[in-house]
Amino acid sequence: MTCQSCCLASEFYMLMCVFIGLPESIIAAACSRSGQRVLHVDSRSYYGGNWASFSFSGLLSWLKEYQENSDIVNDSPVWQDHILENEEAIALSRKDKTIQHVEVFCYASQDLHEDVEEAGALQKNHALVTSTNSTEAADSACLPTEDESLSTVSCEMLIEQTPSSDPESALEVNGAEVTGEKENHCDDKTCVPSTSAEEMSENVPIAEDTTEQPKKNKITYSQIIKEGRRFNIDLVSKLLYSRGLLIDLLIKSNVSRYAEFKNITRILAFRDGRVEQVPCSRADVFNSKQLSMVEKRMLMKFLTFCMEYEKYPDEYKGYEEITFYEYLKTQKLTPNLQYIVLHSIAMTSQTASSTIDGLKATKNFLHCLGRYGNTPFLFPLYGQGELPQCFCRMCAVFGGIYCLRHSVQCLVVDKESRKCKAIIDQFGQRIISKHFLVEDSYFSENTCSRVQYRQISRAVLITDRSVLKTDSDQQISILTVPSEEPGTFAVRVIELCSSTMTCMKGTYLVHLTCTSSKTAREDLEPVVQKLFIPYTEVEIENEQVEKPRILWALYFNMRDSSDISRSCYNDLPPNVYVCSGPDCGLGNDNAVKQAETLFQEICPNEDFCPPPPNPEDIVLDGDSLQPEANSETLKESTNLGNLEEPSE
Repeated sequence: MTCQSCCLASEFYMLMCVFIGLPESIIAAACSRSGQRVLHVDSRSYYGGNWASFSFSGLLSWLKEYQENSDIVNDSPVWQDHILENEEAIALSRKDKTIQHVEVFCYASQDLHEDVEEAGALQKNHALVTSTNSTEAADSACLPTEDESLSTVSCEMLIEQTPSSDPESALEVNGAEVTGEKENHCDDKTCVPSTSAEEMSENVPIAEDTTEQPKKNKITYSQIIKEGRRFNIDLVSKLLYSRGLLIDLLIKSNVSRYAEFKNITRILAFRDGRVEQVPCSRADVFNSKQLSMVEKRMLMKFLTFCMEYEKYPDEYKGYEEITFYEYLKTQKLTPNLQYIVLHSIAMTSQTASSTIDGLKATKNFLHCLGRYGNTPFLFPLYGQGELPQCFCRMCAVFGGIYCLRHSVQCLVVDKESRKCKAIIDQFGQRIISKHFLVEDSYFSENTCSRVQYRQISRAVLITDRSVLKTDSDQQISILTVPSEEPGTFAVRVIELCSSTMTCMKGTYLVHLTCTSSKTAREDLEPVVQKLFIPYTEVEIENEQVEKPRILWALYFNMRDSSDISRSCYNDLPPNVYVCSGPDCGLGNDNAVKQAETLFQEICPNEDFCPPPPNPEDIVLDGDSLQPEANSETLKESTNLGNLEEPSE
């Protein structure tokens, strides 16, 4: 590692990125694509930071890592002896304080055996990882105590973190190929750690499951551990709007070839203690048995207005100062329709949105309908953690360098110019760059003393059935549960089935998210109790239980550093740029907007993530006609164009 540090220190970089989150990955990919030299470092052993996804034992290791991080004692820093007289240092934090109030509960039967381990787990590097028996990890993960001891099983490589799809695979939605033909880019294999499909199938069996599945109602904790590689658990729970900024960027940059997606199949509502499906498309509205004919006409008339509300300002002028909920009451909508529009289409609460914000959210929802499916949303196979990895691959293809487990001690600032000129790493080595991109969590308390953070409350549940049972067990659902008490927020529930490659067969992975008012457990447990029940041996025998049973649960609070003005940070040099962590929103527009804004500051007048050149488009001097290449180019261009048009 010292030799690698010396090699990095001997180079000059245009952009130095500290932390590998989604905004940082997009900016690094854009800079690398524009021909800049990029170095991307992270003190963690995995890609994605707080945007990452983990296998089950990987998640336990992540929890252990945060416990150890909180016990760090600040020794005398190594950088003090390397600062010159005409320089000063901005110390970076050694403790990550973005995660708090972690509580873990195990409700599944704990029939653990000595030989239980995660199926398909890759061999670990014992020089870097403390080996702990998975059984011990399972025992310790069951009690949410401050002293809980979890397995330290790190994720060593990009591929090891999640069973990624083939980097040459086309973007797929609901299993239907929607991009151009596969391309043979040898750079992908030389610049990015990758695994062939054959090797991956040997280590991580995901396509076919020949093992005997546990019988229903008898899923045990040891089976979850054994099938742990089938879980891809997101730290942040989001969906992709089919016409959102991130989908447009994935298509424009051709990064979509590194990922596959599935449609969200259902939008649900929770009323009067029951979960029901909400009609959202025109066909759903007219086929719905929940709505009367009069309500169907009312709803379609109002939604048609929302699609072009800017053309009719008289319809909402005078209502700008009231909430969207109060505005809906003036629109001759029944209480049933008001509830559907507010919570399941605009996806807001009674007090959270103004009239204009509610109309914008409703229009955005309707605008995204029908592009790739019957709902506005897509979900990436293997979890949200695939997205930063996709942009890391693009950055590496164009020469970007990645270095994990490499911490940065401080920023070196020139006293005269007040610009940052270098960083000093854990080995005391200087790494010189022109621009520095740093994630908020790396700054010390002194730098952030004037920053006021919000918090996100998160819960992750493994359950044995869906919140709304249907003929198909492969539904992907989103549900908004309204707040009931003043000062609390609506809770967003996303339920993933096994076909999303995020959980084992016979289980569902459920993510709950809301803006924090208390600890995550205090905020989310009331909703959990409404929708689920704990898994106990007594209830196993009762086949009439209607609610899904919780097998395992995790609660934690995550810092929301979005929408913080740069001026809130103390004494930052002008060439140091701040990226925020995940926000509480459903989509990823905030991360893309932030990435594009910072990219234009670093590389003004450069195109933001242009598509890579296709080999078929390259015409050499002296060549006259190339009918085969032109034919292929036309075919691919047609396919890419289909991505930008709504399906019929």
